[in-house]
Amino acid sequence: MDVTIEKLIYGGEGLAHHQGATVFIPFVLPGEKAEASPVEQKKKFVRARLDRLLLRSAERITAPCPHFGVCGGCDYQHIAYQGQLQYKIEILRETLRRLGRVEWPGEIQAHASPPWNYRNRAQWKVRPVAAAAAATAPREGSASQEQPEGEEGTAQSGIGYFRGNSTALCAVEQCALLSPLLLRSFLAVREAVAEGVFPRTLREIEAFVNASDSKILITATFSGFPSRAAELAEKLREIVPELASLLFFDPTRERMELFGPGFIEYETLGAKYRVGHFSFFQVNRFLVEELARVVAGGDPASGDGRGRLAVDLFAGVGLFSVPLAKRFERVLAVESNPAAGRDLENNVRAGGSIEVRTADVEKILERYKEKPQLVVMDPPRAGIEPGALRRVVRMAPERITYVSCEPPTLARDLAVLREGGYEISDIQLFDLFPQTFHMEAVVQLKSR
Repeated sequence: MDVTIEKLIYGGEGLAHHQGATVFIPFVLPGEKAEASPVEQKKKFVRARLDRLLLRSAERITAPCPHFGVCGGCDYQHIAYQGQLQYKIEILRETLRRLGRVEWPGEIQAHASPPWNYRNRAQWKVRPVAAAAAATAPREGSASQEQPEGEEGTAQSGIGYFRGNSTALCAVEQCALLSPLLLRSFLAVREAVAEGVFPRTLREIEAFVNASDSKILITATFSGFPSRAAELAEKLREIVPELASLLFFDPTRERMELFGPGFIEYETLGAKYRVGHFSFFQVNRFLVEELARVVAGGDPASGDGRGRLAVDLFAGVGLFSVPLAKRFERVLAVESNPAAGRDLENNVRAGGSIEVRTADVEKILERYKEKPQLVVMDPPRAGIEPGALRRVVRMAPERITYVSCEPPTLARDLAVLREGGYEISDIQLFDLFPQTFHMEAVVQLKSR
């Protein structure tokens, strides 16, 4: 089918129409005319593969990565960075309007990131691949290069990322999103994988670097625990000399073995945060400090950023709790993940005004009676459970700061907060994920 792209939407696709159906196509720009083939058809929409451009946008640039369009990691390398920012602002504004009926006439301030080498964390998939597999194989919709189960003994392993909307491996030779230390480590591990250093049961390597990009924490996940774990750990230390902590993990048998302290320290805003193997931390090493400063610094519209009590929900390791303690007499930090909760308790130890609760957010709010001046919420992509959100409204805080990595669930939750008596006073966009459709939004609300 031949279609004209009308706009970009959240999810990295362009929207078009064909014979009464809405068509979604990746790797396009508004105004472009494209020849596309359906890969998924429903009654009211079609997902399609881009076959050929019939009319190119003047905005289109050549993607610098040879894996772009096959690897599922990036969506926007065909768009210059300033264009990416502008499209994300438009997409955020439209998503809030369409899904939450939030008409925001004000400016959405965008916090730009250096477009490359920004990631402090990465997950590399390891899979058996056919000997002739190439990372630049045909685009989405082509046959998988992943070796069938049971043939691991005859297949060479590859390392990289999943293809878009797939669990098939795209074995990559480079990744310009990674910090310099992450990239060096990836290349070293890639060579070791090719040489057969690791057992065939290795499935994933997750790596996280500190703020100075000088130390690295690695979690290696297996489908069968390595028989000579200590020897393999020592070999990995030789391959990645900056390795500060290493964890081998086999979820099929719930077995793990730790080599090192179990964490590294990440320094930002004058504080050191312990971040363990199973803890969450923001992935953009250039914008972590700015994000924490804005979230903990109060409403930019009113300048009000101090008070008696702040509640930090989904607190993680305390990235926002620690700076909040400098502005509030007391801070309640709530985190349900036990691993992150242990790091959180360690990170707030120096500040006696921070109380930590390692429990489900909704359960804590069921029993909480105090009225805070500020509630900070940084939930996962699924957003906030309706019951928890209603309890936040009943707490009647003067201000709410909602940090979201998923505009559709943000729109849904903002609609509830506005019905509960809150109005939006400021929206900011943090581009934590250049070259991708992902974004982080910080929304400030105040009681009407």
